[in-house]
Amino acid sequence: MQMHSVRGARRLIAAAGVVGVALSLAACGSSDDKSTTGTGTASGSSSAAGNSGDAVGVTLITKDSTNPFFVAMQKGAQADASKNNVTLTIASGKQEGDDQGQIDAIEQAIARGDKGILITPMSDGVNAAIGKARDAGLYVIALDTPPDPADTVDITFATDNRLAGQLIGKWAAAQLDGQKATIALLDLFNDKIVSVDYNRDQGFLEGMGIDVKDGKKNGDEDPTGKYTGGKGGDYEIVCNEPSNGAEDGGRTAMEKCLAKNSGINVVYTINEPAAVGASGALDAAGTKAIIVSVDGGCAGVQSVKDGVIGATSQQYPLKMATLGMQAIATIARGGEKPKVTEGLDFCNTGVALVTDKKVDGLDSISADEGLKICWGN
Repeated sequence: MQMHSVRGARRLIAAAGVVGVALSLAACGSSDDKSTTGTGTASGSSSAAGNSGDAVGVTLITKDSTNPFFVAMQKGAQADASKNNVTLTIASGKQEGDDQGQIDAIEQAIARGDKGILITPMSDGVNAAIGKARDAGLYVIALDTPPDPADTVDITFATDNRLAGQLIGKWAAAQLDGQKATIALLDLFNDKIVSVDYNRDQGFLEGMGIDVKDGKKNGDEDPTGKYTGGKGGDYEIVCNEPSNGAEDGGRTAMEKCLAKNSGINVVYTINEPAAVGASGALDAAGTKAIIVSVDGGCAGVQSVKDGVIGATSQQYPLKMATLGMQAIATIARGGEKPKVTEGLDFCNTGVALVTDKKVDGLDSISADEGLKICWGN
């Protein structure tokens, strides 16, 4: 686990609203908000989360401190800490899969007397520790990765990862123009069950028009059959390989898939670092494929612009961290609790399909538009 404390300085964060494509960045209201559209702010009255009163202790626990997505989330929280009079502690696992690192950080937050925790849960292996924190009176908000079950935490602020997967699946099916889809699925893990992992993978298959059977289980779909997205056609799933969400993991996973079938022409990846790794393996093998992904970081969107990734679903980690911290600060000062987006079991922080190959009937933004609202370096 890596940890340090910091009082964040304010900075201007680019508004993620250049276009209104599938974005719902203000999708959650206070618990007694009468609106049925869910367009309030995540923390109720913004004045309740101001600088009044003593500083509020909050710990942000990410999966690691190297993935650009989590780095952006950390920076966003640091930037907004002072305006909410929050004493922010940042912690993380050493790497993807480090449950114990997150458990240690949760226990330290309890011992420190923090009022709340923001966490991107590694897996259901941290559920018991989250329960311990809530029993101790901390308000726990999951970011990005809804836990299973959802009520493990008080609320989740996240992308609709199912929709993110469906968007890139629909786009990929349209690119095939009726050709056979020979598919490689580069997931997060193969030894842990994580909602973001199965929701993106299964959402992608749903977007392709492939029956996923158990929507919470990767790899149980029929290995061959018909896809109905786009013009429809035959499909073959060559592999489900774990990438650990890293570039080297994506390259290794793609190499294993190509060893099984060199004719792969569609590659789904859990995130953009894995996509870049997969592209490197394809280049080394002298072959090309449609690559789709999820994240929307600046490097990933640039990869779309450069033609490395065909399309990605952009999410907004700074928004997740900002809304989550505001919510805890508000609650600690007696304000209202946030509520979930109507029809979902979490607060939806928005998603947009980013591609330079627009598909009729499928809303998207260009890579240039995505670069205006991206995050990271």
